Amino acid sequence: MQDHRNTDPTAPRRVPWNKGKLIGAKPPFRPKHVWSIRTKLQIEGRTRDLAMFNLAIDSKLRGCDVVALKVEDVAPSGYAVDRATVRQKKTGQPVRFELTEQTRQAVDDYLRAVTKKPGEFMFTGRRGSGRSITTRQYARLVSE
Repeated sequence: MQDHRNTDPTAPRRVPWNKGKLIGAKPPFRPKHVWSIRTKLQIEGRTRDLAMFNLAIDSKLRGCDVVALKVEDVAPSGYAVDRATVRQKKTGQPVRFELTEQTRQAVDDYLRAVTKKPGEFMFTGRRGSGRSITTRQYARLVSE
């Protein structure tokens, strides 16, 4: 029996959604990309986004772990510490990371601007002060 799906040779062919697009894992940022993003955020005065970006780069944490950071994780005494330890949500393993001087400065500027206290989430979203920014909101910030 013959297949009658698309026997008309003049019918338009369906174009695959990923034709010509790069698929798979994205390559990591190069140092020049990181510096250009940092500079753009500094020029635009986006202290929260700069602090979040710097923390994400320094810690190499997943997005869900970055948005769940609390003030005492990186600044227990009101000022950013040299080294921090955070327990990952997915693996349950503690992750130790160093904060660069630039990141500590960005975190301190952000904490001064929004007057955060220990026990609060570092990055609060639209859902209220008792809840962190969503990973969806974080993804939108990263893709800008």
